[in-house]
Amino acid sequence: MSGEKKYCKECDEEIHGRRDKQFCSDYCRAIHYNNLNAEIAVFIRRINYTIRKNRSILSKLNPKGKARVHKMKLIDSGLNFDYYTNVYKTRSGKVYYFCYDQGYLELEDDYYALVVKENYVG
Repeated sequence: MSGEKKYCKECDEEIHGRRDKQFCSDYCRAIHYNNLNAEIAVFIRRINYTIRKNRSILSKLNPKGKARVHKMKLIDSGLNFDYYTNVYKTRSGKVYYFCYDQGYLELEDDYYALVVKENYVG
């Protein structure tokens, strides 16, 4: 073993053991990687929260599985049209946006059809 000392990437304590070891303990390793991933984790949590909120709004406005709602009611309820889990395009060209199992389809005159995902919908 060479006389070169190695220091922990997280706490700067001297490392003893294997030559390729980067951290002095499991604790320092976990803290280091949690800090590296913290920013993206917050971003993902925010998006997941918005999608879950959208699903909840759609579900409350559509208790019977099919409903017709004006766009302003969706906006006033807090629906964020930018976030959804998937899109289903029919053969006729209609585009449904889903937040998990709850979806909506834009109709004319600022109305939306609210639907619950069927098994055949991708």
